[in-house]
Formats: sequence, structure tokens, C-alpha cells
Amino acid sequence: MATGTQIRTYFEGRWHDGDVAVMRAADHGSWLGTTVFDGARYANGVVPDLAAHCARVNRSATALMITPTVDTDAMVQMVRDGLAAYGPDTAVYIRPMYWALEGGDLGIVPKEGATGFAISLEAIPMAAPGTATTLTTTRYRRPVIEDNVVNAKAGCLYPNNARMLAEARAKGFGNALVADAMGNVAETATANVFLVRDGVVFTPIPNGTFLAGITRARHMANLRADGVEVVETVLTFDDFHAADEVFLSGNMMKVTPVQAFDDRSYAEGAMTARVRDLYWDWAASETL
Repeated sequence: MATGTQIRTYFEGRWHDGDVAVMRAADHGSWLGTTVFDGARYANGVVPDLAAHCARVNRSATALMITPTVDTDAMVQMVRDGLAAYGPDTAVYIRPMYWALEGGDLGIVPKEGATGFAISLEAIPMAAPGTATTLTTTRYRRPVIEDNVVNAKAGCLYPNNARMLAEARAKGFGNALVADAMGNVAETATANVFLVRDGVVFTPIPNGTFLAGITRARHMANLRADGVEVVETVLTFDDFHAADEVFLSGNMMKVTPVQAFDDRSYAEGAMTARVRDLYWDWAASETL
């Protein structure tokens, strides 16, 4: 079932209105989970970092041994063509995706060049400024490269994220603050995470257990250009208990304030608001 409305689908060389069926029962992606995707956003008439998201889905495909078939510039143009059906007041989630069609060796390894491709556009509103969440811990952890394809935005990673989120929701919280294999904080179940302490912004250093997101990088660049110190480092759960502010960073909602981590409460502070303002000021400078 779709998450949004006003769905459009690019498949087999053209745009279709509606949620078009694109995968067959015997496709490798259906029965062995060889799927990758990326997500971009259209909001306020702009599509921030669209080319970066399109480039990353090709890298993800390669990491999962799926042959990418659409170059970045062509994919960007496809998305732009599809977005022409939406007005500037409609927020759209943009999801290019690949899946393997056939298996090679014993049916397990994806067959080179046998690739399915589609783009899904869905109208999904942006969260209102100040819409916040809460965090708790989870027994589940992020895998390492020896365990799973953590260098791809792969569909097969998301059942683990889902059980993290389900556990947090069952405990009465909005999201889970997730550890890596060493027990240090990696990210949340759905987004990268930042904390603020004494006017300095900290975020977990990429260590191969999570995707360091495109929106995360944009926030870091914007803050540094505005004179804020941003530090990538090893962070513990105690660091988050001691923080002045905590916020999430992800493509879907860009900036999400955190109100609490277990029994530690936070107010949405000036830095979180600053990150949001800097992002949308930067985004307004981009053109469709």
C-alpha cells in the first residue's frame, strides 16, 4: 500500500498516472530482496540535492551487484519531467529504484545487466516546523559491512530498521536511538542524528555501519559556512543524555527536533531552528 497520494510512476520509458505494478513474482528482487532506492524531496518549488540522490542510487545498485542502467543526468531529467504535473505547493517524495530481474550463479548472484528500474512520485506533506519526536534505546543494532550491504540504500536493510522502530513504538516513544556493533551511537531507526552541547554540534562519525546521509552533509556544510563548529566523533548514549539539544536529519522531513531521550527531556533550541532556517534558505537558492 502506498504511503502518499497523487502517485505517478516512471516505468518502461514513460510516466504513468497511478501506482503501476513494476515487479513480477519471479524477479530476483521479489524473492531474494535485491532492491535499492533513494529518496529526494520536491517542496516549495525546489528539489534540493536531486543529482546527489540520483547518483547515490546508482552507487547503491553497484554495491548490491545490480547493474545501474540510467546515468545521473538522465535520471534527474526524468524526475523533473515527472514533477511537472505537480504544483509548487505540493510536497512530493521522489523515489528512484532498481531491482535485479534474474539470477546468475545458482540463481543467487544477480545477473549482470538484468535490471529493473522505476521512479515513484508520491505527494507526502512536509512536517510542520516544530513537529518533534522522542527517542529510546533498542536491543537491535546496525550491522557492519561483513554482515550486510551497509554501503547501499538497500531494501534488505529495512526489516532491521522496522523492528527497531516497532520496539521503540511499543515502549511509547517515536523512534529508536541505535547503537553500532561496538555499542556506540550510530543513528536512529530512520534518520541520522545530531546533538548540541555548549553551542557545538556533534554527530556520529561514519564508521561503515550507517549511511552518512546527503541531507546530513548539507546541514554540516550550512552550519560550518555560518560559523558553527561541527564535530564528527564517537558518541555514546551518555553523550545524548548530557546534550542541550538533539535533532534528526533525513530526506523525508529534513530536520526533526527531539523532545526526549528516555527520561531526559529537551526543549527545541536555537540551534535546531537555525539548522532548519539555514537548510531552507540554501534550498531556495536551488532551481528546479
